[in-house]
Amino acid sequence: MLIDTHSHIYSEEFLHDRDEALQRAYSNGVKKIVLPNIDSGSIKHMLDLADAYPHLCYPLMGLHPTSVDEDYKDELQAVEYWLEKRKFYGIGEIGIDLYWDTKFVNEQKEAFRYQIQLAKKYNLPIVIHVRNSFDETLEIVAEEQDGSLRGIFHCFSGEETEAKKVIDLGFLLGIGGVLTFKNSSLDEVIKAVDIKNLVLETDTPYLAPVPKRGKRNESAYIVYVAQKIAEVYDVSVAKVAEITTSNARNLFGI
Repeated sequence: MLIDTHSHIYSEEFLHDRDEALQRAYSNGVKKIVLPNIDSGSIKHMLDLADAYPHLCYPLMGLHPTSVDEDYKDELQAVEYWLEKRKFYGIGEIGIDLYWDTKFVNEQKEAFRYQIQLAKKYNLPIVIHVRNSFDETLEIVAEEQDGSLRGIFHCFSGEETEAKKVIDLGFLLGIGGVLTFKNSSLDEVIKAVDIKNLVLETDTPYLAPVPKRGKRNESAYIVYVAQKIAEVYDVSVAKVAEITTSNARNLFGI
């Protein structure tokens, strides 16, 4: 059994074959899929899917950093509204993204910190988006870490020193398709840390692993990530599944 800890399979890229994609995932042993939110515009699609497949899809609530702009406080109000209204399994996808635009960097930091505090209030894990912002993100997490904060640094692709800083803060590394890329050194990085600090993810529909690179990603393809991790640690795919599934279950309470 595998758990995809990060999938936007509710997105419009799956408008015509969502049910089939979910069936392919299930047939590949992916029995749980965690759905991080983007912003107020994605909530309905995500919740409709979670309600249609309650034993397969587990929603998170949060505001993605690339959706932070002038009206971010209104967006945060929507996050709070939904957290009061129904059950979620974490706060995400939140964080800081300085790759596309740095115009709202201060607003991103404020939104990130605010949502971390919501996670503490509701005793939920956080799923963190980090792009060109590792130092800024880590600083806020370190300041907010009171012993209760936990979660995943999603799509981790940093250096060994960064991986160890994340682990020292009590967080897991989300490992996806980047691990399988020929130009990636992520295999050497994760080899330096214990497999017990990892969870599997796809970031569907993005970052499809080899041999599907360049195509639309889907949760079924997480098996290629599991196979690569098994190769890195010289263990069986079954062992990778056992450890990473246990990590995900414990973190999200599923």
